[in-house]
Amino acid sequence: MSIENPSQDEILDILKNNKTIAVIGMSKNPDKDANSVPAYMIEKGYNVIPVNPTADVILGRKSYRKLSDIPEKVDIVDVFRPSEDVPNYVDDVIAKKPKVFWMQLGIRNDQAARRVAEKGITVIQDRCLLQEHRKLELAR
Repeated sequence: MSIENPSQDEILDILKNNKTIAVIGMSKNPDKDANSVPAYMIEKGYNVIPVNPTADVILGRKSYRKLSDIPEKVDIVDVFRPSEDVPNYVDDVIAKKPKVFWMQLGIRNDQAARRVAEKGITVIQDRCLLQEHRKLELAR
């Protein structure tokens, strides 16, 4: 059984009302989506927190080795890692208690999604934050 994404209206509501995003797998390389998508979200006023064990700073922001190292509350955990790696982050996501666990376009793991959803966290799979935010901009 696969986990269904929220409706388009619900996704837009999530983006309107949740401004702190931890990005697992955020890249230092500006040519990668894992850098350009978070950069776009920063430009749009979101508090983006990089999670990358190989970087100290990305886009001028302190990078954390793992999600559990982030001292502040996080609304959305966004994942830029291969689908098969997603289960490695589930325990940290559940412990962090974000409102939303978001897997970027092309990333889907129903087993991980079910575990997170069972804890009352909204799950979005195979959707791009930037593309969804542009829909929000158009809806205004």
